[in-house]
Amino acid sequence: MATQLLIYGQVEALNNKRHIDWSIKAGNNYNYAKKVNSVPLMAVEFSKAFEEYSIVFAGSGDELLPVVIMGVREDENLYVDQEGSWKANYVPAFIRRYPFVFASTDDGKTLTLCLDENYDGCNQEGLGERLFDADGEQTEYLGKVLDFLQDYQTHYKRTQLFCQALNELDLFEDMGAKFTLSSGEERSLTGFKVINREKLKALSQEALSTLMKNDGLELIYLHLHSMRNFNKVLERLPKQEENASEEVKELEAIE
Repeated sequence: MATQLLIYGQVEALNNKRHIDWSIKAGNNYNYAKKVNSVPLMAVEFSKAFEEYSIVFAGSGDELLPVVIMGVREDENLYVDQEGSWKANYVPAFIRRYPFVFASTDDGKTLTLCLDENYDGCNQEGLGERLFDADGEQTEYLGKVLDFLQDYQTHYKRTQLFCQALNELDLFEDMGAKFTLSSGEERSLTGFKVINREKLKALSQEALSTLMKNDGLELIYLHLHSMRNFNKVLERLPKQEENASEEVKELEAIE
């Protein structure tokens, strides 16, 4: 599965000395995400993402997070076309925050706003939105960027707590998906976890009540409903690969 900074290249701390005359010309080109097959999804995004993506869980311990599956090969995102357009109505916030990201060297106690200087929209010709004004003060645009990333960080922490609660209830099981390409080649996608329905049904009334009160139960069912979208990912395979078998053969628990 994807790593947190997989779409980032030359990441540098943003400051008014190094970037005093830098601007960002944003666009609708997502080529920077063409080689990532999954990205983290915040819990607040489930209601917008579940109709178009499969939402699963990846990682372990405090690093366990929901992710959306966007491809069946490690270096392929089937939601970005040849022209760099995103082929879905909803774009995950992890993608939308690019080329900016928070970095930390003390377990999140101090966050530093960083910029991927390899982003095509970075320029020193005044194209797009400036990061700092002539006096070195942050612009309104940069202020909005900070607000977005701070909001993302808040939801990141809430999502971690949600996952920790599910883990403590022992609701997860390791899962894999098998499917067949038109060439007859069988492939599998592994390394993710899902909620086990039987374990969910076996929860105590108290645990279920707690999940319902904090909206956790709704998020669980959105996740389970989204599992039907594995086939939608396969439908995005190049034409020469999609014809023979457009359905996931099976989802199987991994011992």
